[in-house]
Amino acid sequence: MITTRVTDSEENIHSTFGSRFVRDPLPRYKMPEKSIPKDAAYQIINDELMLDGNPRLNLASFVTTWMEPECDKLIMASINKNYVDMDEYPVTTELQNRCVNMIAHLFNAPVGESETAIGVGTVGSSEAIMLAGLAFKRKWQQRRRDQGLPCDKPNIVTGANVQVCWEKFARYFEVELKEVKLREGYYVMDPEKAVEMVDENTICVAAILGSTLTGEFEDVKVLNDLLVQKNAETGWDTPIHVDAASGGFIAPFLYPDLEWDFRLPLVKSINVSGHKYGLVYAGVGWVIWRTKDDLPDDLVFHINYLGADQPTFTLNFSKGSSQIIAQYYQLIRLGFEGYRNIIENCMENARVLKEGIERTGQFEVLSKDVGVPLVAFMLKDSTKHTVFDIAESLRRFGWIVPAYTMPADAQHIAVMRVVIREDFNRSLAMRLVTDIEKVLQEHEVRANRLSATTVIKTDAEENHAKKTVVQIQEEVTRHWKKFVKGRKAIVC
Repeated sequence: MITTRVTDSEENIHSTFGSRFVRDPLPRYKMPEKSIPKDAAYQIINDELMLDGNPRLNLASFVTTWMEPECDKLIMASINKNYVDMDEYPVTTELQNRCVNMIAHLFNAPVGESETAIGVGTVGSSEAIMLAGLAFKRKWQQRRRDQGLPCDKPNIVTGANVQVCWEKFARYFEVELKEVKLREGYYVMDPEKAVEMVDENTICVAAILGSTLTGEFEDVKVLNDLLVQKNAETGWDTPIHVDAASGGFIAPFLYPDLEWDFRLPLVKSINVSGHKYGLVYAGVGWVIWRTKDDLPDDLVFHINYLGADQPTFTLNFSKGSSQIIAQYYQLIRLGFEGYRNIIENCMENARVLKEGIERTGQFEVLSKDVGVPLVAFMLKDSTKHTVFDIAESLRRFGWIVPAYTMPADAQHIAVMRVVIREDFNRSLAMRLVTDIEKVLQEHEVRANRLSATTVIKTDAEENHAKKTVVQIQEEVTRHWKKFVKGRKAIVC
């Protein structure tokens, strides 16, 4: 007699979509009581993720959405490495140090041939900004204490166009944020107004190399010169931090003569996002200090319980090694020439898109030719439809194009913005222009229909009102005729 063992479930003979695990809904906010097969778990999650937008068509984001397959392999091979275990993964630590030094030299840090640059890899520019801000705050506090002055009211000066991570830093670490307001036609920080706002409690002035709103570079050179003069007049020592999250991997390749980095004496630290034009998947960022003296020693922790003495200055403890390895891959794979070619191509595609948008005749382009490869534009006439309407309609074609209002005091300006990344080619740029034209035509037809309907409705209401008056007059006339006729009959 042949016996067979009955499995704990007959689901093995059914297809995934025919199994009860896919047919029955899973609890949304509570862990299910029982396990499910791995293929069913995969299919359930994969199917729901299909409703997400396509990252390649997400033109709102600066974050890299494509890398070479060889780099993808390196990422997957190192995805189980915790970067903080430096003693266990010494090669990964060495690759991070190489990245720090390459980027420091790219930013013209005063590092000798035998010296090591001061910097660290972070989860993104937000963490990098937090670390740089903490260093400025601690240096300012120590200087004030040495002078016997109060150090309980630090502030930082920025433009109102800064990314939200600066507001987070100010709130989380109790630093007053003093913002230079924008104005129509000028959507970056005015260096003269910024320096006017500097006082003895200012820990630093933050300049943006690549505004999130328009991609424009702020004039760090003018800011440096004005601040040098003010420091000389007041005896203060107010430094500059450059938030080069977007522009740090653009300016060195396209505008090598532009002075914004450590060539300027007051620039003490710079952050850059490796996951933007550093061409690495999210999330990796970098912060570089000018010299060792610009990073206070008491912010650096030393730990030995992972096997050796390890200095660390991060807000996070554990983090993956994959993005650091990916950054090193890009730096040695592309080199200076490769980065320059990619960024030049991005700028050319931005130019094609800009010209296509201008040809519609309905938009004014606000972004500049020098800056991050993006196109920011506003409607010349918003009476029939708004940029928010257009952005919503473009979703139908798969495009994710953000629409937003400017910060104070230019909040009455509403714009759309398209970020040009490495994987956004010329064909996509031309396709986007075609779809924008379709959307404009649709909104124009809809607006005309609404206008015609309104006119017809208005005419009908007026005719109805006139008819009602005539009817009333006729009724009154008939009433009085009857009344008079009746009186005559009675008199007779």
